[in-house]
Amino acid sequence: MKRSELFFSFLLVPLDFLMIVLAGISAYYLRFSQISTDIRPVIFSLPFASYLQILVAISAACLVIFAFAGLYRIRGTRRMIEEVYSIVQACSTGLVLVVILIFFSRELFSSRFIVLAAWIFAIIYIIIARLIVRAIQVSLFSKGVGVHKVVIVGNSKTADVLIAKFSSEKASGFEVMKRLRDFSIETSQELETFLENREIDEIIQADPNLSKAEILRLFDFADDHHLSFKYAADLLDAKVLKTKVDEVAGIPIVEVQRTALEGWGRIIKRFFDIFGSFLLIIATSPITITAALLIKMDSRGPIFFSQRDDGTPVYRVGQGGKLFKYFKFRSMRPGTDSMRYNELSDRDLRSGSPLVKIKDDPRVTRIGRFIRRYSIDELAELFLVFRGDMSLVGPRPHLPEEVAKYEQSHRKVLTIKPGITGLAQVSGRSDLSFEEEVKLDTYYIENWSLLLDLSILLRTPWAVLRNRQAE
Repeated sequence: MKRSELFFSFLLVPLDFLMIVLAGISAYYLRFSQISTDIRPVIFSLPFASYLQILVAISAACLVIFAFAGLYRIRGTRRMIEEVYSIVQACSTGLVLVVILIFFSRELFSSRFIVLAAWIFAIIYIIIARLIVRAIQVSLFSKGVGVHKVVIVGNSKTADVLIAKFSSEKASGFEVMKRLRDFSIETSQELETFLENREIDEIIQADPNLSKAEILRLFDFADDHHLSFKYAADLLDAKVLKTKVDEVAGIPIVEVQRTALEGWGRIIKRFFDIFGSFLLIIATSPITITAALLIKMDSRGPIFFSQRDDGTPVYRVGQGGKLFKYFKFRSMRPGTDSMRYNELSDRDLRSGSPLVKIKDDPRVTRIGRFIRRYSIDELAELFLVFRGDMSLVGPRPHLPEEVAKYEQSHRKVLTIKPGITGLAQVSGRSDLSFEEEVKLDTYYIENWSLLLDLSILLRTPWAVLRNRQAE
């Protein structure tokens, strides 16, 4: 464990305490300010000294809640969306604690405004404080302070991705000191010599194809040299499974779970889709109206692509393999859809996979090329989400003729509703192969959470704007 991690983890405790106290004081003075009293006069007595004593006690109790919420776990920096989610959860639990105290002790507080304002201020102040701490950590990373120095072992694409990630993003807090393609006896001796002059913190095995002997040798090497040992699961080669272990008659029974999107998970996701799509339809309405006008002005034909060349409706395959009528903003000249299978088949970038992607597609209009590049053509799918055919987050919806070419392992993505965006889209958009997309979508299905959906949605605009392929 790095000393800097211990220091910052310890620093967060008094910092959070101060932020909660500051939030309570801010709420108190806001309630007694002239702006508030002009709107609603104060009809209760709450001396500041008495209030401060109660506030300090509640703040100390909130630290215990924060600890149970995992906000003081000693580890490297985690995604800010996870941090914010945990902060809101912990502060909300603290709010419930105060409400319970008020219920049993009526004289504790006489102002609901102070309680609610303190809750809001606490969330804001703690998030700001942790952003500052994170910025300091990242700044120190750039100077080499607190960076985890790692050795990556493996000859896989996963190893390539990790090395590229750690090398390009100093904020990750990792520095690759050496890469080993395997871990034979000769390689272990090479690493032994390397450690004589270099400091290493951990070893990451990034290749599931290492032999059992190599893996055991690698684990023993890390243990003997007091190095952390980590294993990076290769989503491209390893089957993704989420399991739950129950005990029956003293025998552990392992259940392979299909998805967390069953029962309440499904209900929560649907409510999230309705609320989120409604807000996004309103928020993006200026863009969609402008896009519709430009499409009409740019070329003859309908605004939406909703019919095949023979006049039949466009269908996509939804949850459980059921078809639904599909539409999006038209980006091609009318009557050219079927050319992908005929005249343009030699330009297929995904030849050999179920999907068809045409390189330098001549069917695309001028406006169509622009709205495709920034995924504006897919904003119309928000109405399909609101209608219930799609979800905000999930695997992309494919054509019936494409799904007909799926292998058995590919059909896992039909477990849930297709989405406008997904884990595959924010991880690579069109740069990923079909097999890579399926693996990422499978991981999403088996590890779904509302936090994961929020994270993917927040990462989507950046994924769209990044300089990647977008056919």
